[in-house]
Amino acid sequence: MAILAPSLLGADFKNLERDIRAVEQAGAGYLHLDVMDGAFVPSISFGMPVIAALRGCTGLTFDVHMMVEEPARYIKDVREAGADIICVHAEACRHLDSTISQIHEAGAKAAVALNPSTPVSAVDLVLPQTDMVLVMSVNPGFGGQKFIPYALDKVRNLKKRVRELGLDTDIQVDGGVTLQNAPELLEAGANVLVAGSSVFRGDPGENVKEFIKIFERAGQ
Repeated sequence: MAILAPSLLGADFKNLERDIRAVEQAGAGYLHLDVMDGAFVPSISFGMPVIAALRGCTGLTFDVHMMVEEPARYIKDVREAGADIICVHAEACRHLDSTISQIHEAGAKAAVALNPSTPVSAVDLVLPQTDMVLVMSVNPGFGGQKFIPYALDKVRNLKKRVRELGLDTDIQVDGGVTLQNAPELLEAGANVLVAGSSVFRGDPGENVKEFIKIFERAGQ
């Protein structure tokens, strides 16, 4: 079945443990943690101390999205803080192949993110080494943005390429994901959806359950 990855940026920072436990109990599979440095993206979020503190309160898979310049500098520390999946931006890595290898050597799964204007071809040569590709459907750095429609075509193209190569690479979408567009994203080929506002606005547990109902109806 498809996996829902609630984005921590959408949670109530005064009650992080409460919100995390709510989405875990409702059936979310991943927790999406955005690390931002104020350089690769305008915003600054949180780093390793917060990830390490949260690691002790949940068994969710930590999907850490590194929106930072030259993320290879931080792979070891992020992994030690509790990351299970480390996602780096193709645009931020001087040597993407080497960074992916470094993530695997640290014992984590490796994911590569693509900004909206970055073509799928940017990851073509490293797809066999990559566990997941993240298609950004908003420009990274801020929550609550509207979904960019052409991201659907990128998901379709990426799914086609994954099949051509005989791979089972996960395809994740992050940005403006809602209960309304989730079915179309799943049909296009995505199997991991990141949602912030759509999960944490209102009752997080009930919102997660609604996403899971959509996954079940889609046969995923």
